[in-house]
Formats: sequence, structure tokens, C-alpha cells
Amino acid sequence: MQRYWQVLRLFWGTAIAAELEYRLNFIVATVTSLGGLAGSLFGLFLFYRTGYQFQGWSWEAALLVLGTFTMLQGFSAMVLIPNLNKIVTQVQEGTLDFVLLKPISSQFWLSSRVLSPWGLPDVLFGAIAIVYGGTQLGLQPWNYLVALPPLAFGAISLYSLWFMLGATSIWFVKIYNVTEVLRGLLEAGRFPIVAYPTAYRVFFTFIIPVAFLTTVPAQTMLNQSGASWLLASGILAGALLWLSNRFWRFALRYYTSASS
Repeated sequence: MQRYWQVLRLFWGTAIAAELEYRLNFIVATVTSLGGLAGSLFGLFLFYRTGYQFQGWSWEAALLVLGTFTMLQGFSAMVLIPNLNKIVTQVQEGTLDFVLLKPISSQFWLSSRVLSPWGLPDVLFGAIAIVYGGTQLGLQPWNYLVALPPLAFGAISLYSLWFMLGATSIWFVKIYNVTEVLRGLLEAGRFPIVAYPTAYRVFFTFIIPVAFLTTVPAQTMLNQSGASWLLASGILAGALLWLSNRFWRFALRYYTSASS
């Protein structure tokens, strides 16, 4: 385990050093994040401007969901997009061969080789939205702390789904559209799950677990979710992580090098 931590520090240290050569990108990423957050706030405002509110969710409580979604969006930009979207290229060019020959887990290498700092503004702005909404609701520091486990579980679930989609590139080389479909479905996480009709709630809870990514962490902050939801979130994250590893091993049985 210590060896993996050393490799991870080396990966991220070199990746950040390389990315910081283009510091103007950080300003562009910040402006883009501000624009995205402003658009999300405007969309939420359209629901609440006439006095309407989602059942059991005030404007400030809905901000917790939106802030959580924005933080996960930043996590995706920092880790998932720069790493997992490259699996397709690795398969196309045959460079996956060199990854498989390395004396570490190929899933670990493919998932953590690059860390992009350009997702940091989304994480920061999401945290600001959460703190602002929480302050208006009178939340205490421990309210934020108890939401960290379901937030981490949500990030693990999101990673696992994304990685499994990336692994399908071994059979279907061009899967960019599939990942875009997943990202489109995850956009539903901007709003509390009660905002959707019953059929959609079932879909976004048990098929594509959007509810566990954003609504459950927000409910935990508000003391609205019991231990059962937290336990379900942890079980889901662990099951998806295990499934992603097994699916990757299964996919590799059908991998044929493009370089040989």
C-alpha cells in the first residue's frame, strides 16, 4: 500500500507541474466554473421565484444539493475526465500494452495517472454554495463533517460507473458518446430527487444512482436521512467499486493489442 501512495504522489506531482506551465488555463477554468454555477443558480431560481419549492426543500436546502453537484463536477474534471476518457486512446493506439506490463494495478494506473487542477474552482465554488446555504439554515460544523462519508461514497460510485463505461472501449472503441450520455444523466443531480416524477425518482435511485451522489449527502447535512441511507450509500459504492474491478478483469480477456 505504501508503494501505491508513493506512486500516486509521483503521478500527481509531475501532472500538476506539467499543467501549471499553462497558468492562464486556471483563469479560464475559473471563469467557466463561475458561468456554470451562475447558470445552475438561475435554473434553480426559476423554480423558486414564484414561491414554489420542492417538497421539503427550501431554497437554502436546495443550494446544498447544487453545491454537492458542483463539487462532484469538479472532482470529475480533476480526476475522471483526464484519466478515464483516455482509456479509449490507450486501446486505439495500443499503448495499453505498456500499462499492462507495469508491476502495479492497471486499473490504478489508468485511474490516477493525471490530476488536473482545473477542476478545483468547481470544488471551491461548490463548497461556498454549501457553506452559504448551511449558514442560512443554521447548520453547525459537525453537520458538514457527517456529510463527508456519503459524499465520498458518491464520488466512488461515480468513478466506478465511469470506469466501467471506459472499459467497454475494448469492445466498442469509440465510446465518447456513451460517456456524454452518462454526464447528461448526472445533470439531474443539480436538483433534489423529489423534483422529479415518481418513475424518474426510481430510475435516478436504483438504475443510475444520482440520488446517492447529491441528494443523500445534502439530506445527511440536514439530518433528514437515517443510518439506512448512509449504509445503502456505502454498500452501493463498495459494490460498484468491486464490480468495476471485476468488469475490467473480464474486459481484458478480450483485449487484443493494436501495436502488435
